[in-house]
Amino acid sequence: MYDFAYHKPSSLAEAVKLLADPEAKALSGGQTLLPALKHRLNRPSSLVDLTGIAEMKGIRREGDMLVVGALSRHADIQDSNVVRQAIPALARMAGHLGDTQVRNRGTIGGSLANNDPAADYPAAALALGARFVTDRREIGADEFFQGMFTTALEPDELVVALRFPVPEKAGYAKMRNPASRYVLTGVFVAKGPAGVRVVVNGAGPGVFRQAEMEAALAAGWSPEAVAGIRQPPDDLLSDIHGGAEYRAHLVTVMARRAVLDAG
Repeated sequence: MYDFAYHKPSSLAEAVKLLADPEAKALSGGQTLLPALKHRLNRPSSLVDLTGIAEMKGIRREGDMLVVGALSRHADIQDSNVVRQAIPALARMAGHLGDTQVRNRGTIGGSLANNDPAADYPAAALALGARFVTDRREIGADEFFQGMFTTALEPDELVVALRFPVPEKAGYAKMRNPASRYVLTGVFVAKGPAGVRVVVNGAGPGVFRQAEMEAALAAGWSPEAVAGIRQPPDDLLSDIHGGAEYRAHLVTVMARRAVLDAG
């Protein structure tokens, strides 16, 4: 690692002030940033540790919205009775992220801000029509995700909380790499205030909606509705873990399983 200054602010205002330095980096769970520092892929002048900021923590129900603080760890979401009652699929998703160590360190805000194509939460956020509350505005999920490791966030902008509309139904299924536990292909389905949405992660350079499956499920919610729909392999990822054709096949398989998971 390179030398850097370390700050642990106790308020959001203090963190925002520190991050005005273009060479500073925000740190939450550190699941991506710390390995990057270790391998000398990043050289910040300072790290701004967000974990002491109470404004970015907590999980609560507000009417028809589930509000999740950006610093909520995967284990917090997995174990939260509020999440289990409002959006059970989100709790189940959190319970299958990485391993025990990752679930007790990684945060939902850090994962979404990083927007790794193989991350799980972007699929849930887009399918559920989540709203991203930052230190300066709200951003809808449809505008937030802009491609591989790219979001609508400004360089010094922080995700403070996520607002999830509570759906009528939601489910998720994924095929993951047995070694890294990252997603090869996953599908999150939801029926709620944002309509019927089918979102794919892991298969492409970013999360994307599967319009044909959405139309089929809107006409009749059942696993059979999506079983015969084939995802075109064009623009899907192809690597040593799975080719584009394989990932395209998995989209259909995981979509059917996701509908089963939703009930």
